[in-house]
Amino acid sequence: MLTADLIQKLSTRKDVKTIAVQNFLGSLDGMSKSDAFANLQMDAKSYRWNAATQKAIRDGIAKL
Repeated sequence: MLTADLIQKLSTRKDVKTIAVQNFLGSLDGMSKSDAFANLQMDAKSYRWNAATQKAIRDGIAKL
């Protein structure tokens, strides 16, 4: 289950863009995993998120 506490933990990992993780994962309410992963791919490319940020978001999506 994706909780506020888990989002906080994921967003404070080493080399993670905190605001990106918090905003992305905080906006997933009611979204399917497949849609969330598709949005991650688009946003990661657009915003040039590093691997650590993408991994934290993927880990959060997996908890949906």
